[in-house]
Amino acid sequence: MKITRTFAAGALSLAALLTASTAFADCGIQGAGSVRILSNDFEALRIVNDVAASCATADITVTANATAEHKNIQGPALTVNPAEYTVAVVANNSIVPLLNDDLIRPLDDLVAKYGQSLQPNQLIKIDGKVMAIAFMGNGQHMFYRKDILEKAGVAVPTSTEEVLAAAQAIKDAGLMDYPLAASNKPGWDLAAEFVNLYLGTGDEFFAPGSAELAIDNDNGRKVLETMRAMTTFMNPDYLTYDANELNKLWDAGNVAIMNQWGSLAGAATDPAKANPEVAANTGFSAAPTIGGGTIPGAALWWDGFTIAKNISDADAEASFQAMVKGISPETVAANPNVATWLVAGYEPGPTAVGVIGNANGGARAYPMQPYMGLLHTALSAELADFIAGKEEADQALADVKAAYDAAAKEGGFLK
Repeated sequence: MKITRTFAAGALSLAALLTASTAFADCGIQGAGSVRILSNDFEALRIVNDVAASCATADITVTANATAEHKNIQGPALTVNPAEYTVAVVANNSIVPLLNDDLIRPLDDLVAKYGQSLQPNQLIKIDGKVMAIAFMGNGQHMFYRKDILEKAGVAVPTSTEEVLAAAQAIKDAGLMDYPLAASNKPGWDLAAEFVNLYLGTGDEFFAPGSAELAIDNDNGRKVLETMRAMTTFMNPDYLTYDANELNKLWDAGNVAIMNQWGSLAGAATDPAKANPEVAANTGFSAAPTIGGGTIPGAALWWDGFTIAKNISDADAEASFQAMVKGISPETVAANPNVATWLVAGYEPGPTAVGVIGNANGGARAYPMQPYMGLLHTALSAELADFIAGKEEADQALADVKAAYDAAAKEGGFLK
């Protein structure tokens, strides 16, 4: 399976992807059809869904389910015939199961007919066929409180080692008892924390050309040791925080430094919605490096939409057109700060600094091997005791390997 996309290469500046001539979409849907959208649940996607819903007419119905459970829902929902949803909004990782199970359709014909507003870098090609339309870049990067760092007399950290030193300085100055936060809730979020930092080491998750796991090494241990060290500067409830809870902590003024999704940067700095004092003092930068390396410790992501295979051609055409309207330059112009858009006419603003900093710093894409999901699941389950302080790094890595190997053998990736 060959995946073609600038993010997959991970070598070019994201800023270079954001230039193109403007072209404007219009619904213009002819005939009847049903558009049924399944997506993750955050502001940018809710906006896209709402704009797509504006395509509804007497003959075109549009519904959307924005839910954090979308990854668990999408497979079964697209397997039935006809599929429960006509559109699945996906990212680097969540598209892989849909590809493996042949649940989404090639989009080349639809792009040719209705994709005049799309840029070449938005076309996610698998084995030469367009299988998804990317519309935003994303990634976890550093949020920091400018006022707190200034009072503590420290510069903006650029490495995890500097983050720990800054946290100690903030604590010593009596500014905050718990200056750090992270998405350490056991499950997907905790696993993503490991993946982000491991990517920053420059090491590979798997042996070359193989599904054999390769994280039981010095870099794997360094990542776990860093994650553990961070928790000493976190609220004792750190196991309860996922990405959505982090923004609440931030808005309450309880955190000075955290890695958070770029797609949530706008919400943290919108004076009409966020704590004005915190918003005014919020800064963004690339994710910190680890272990003396130079690569930001964060995965590069894209979000995009796919069209289900098990639906009628009429529903597929209506769905594609509605989604093109949802991600149109007009949508982006009206909502420039809610995402790092990959859409014609977008000019990066202050909220895009972190994601662009990751890309310019050489951050690597979230791996798209078909067995990466099995590793993420193993990390989700097996790192809970470690991050809670109940076991050490070597045992945690052994547990992850055992869980992964069992799943990879069952899936036919390992003998």
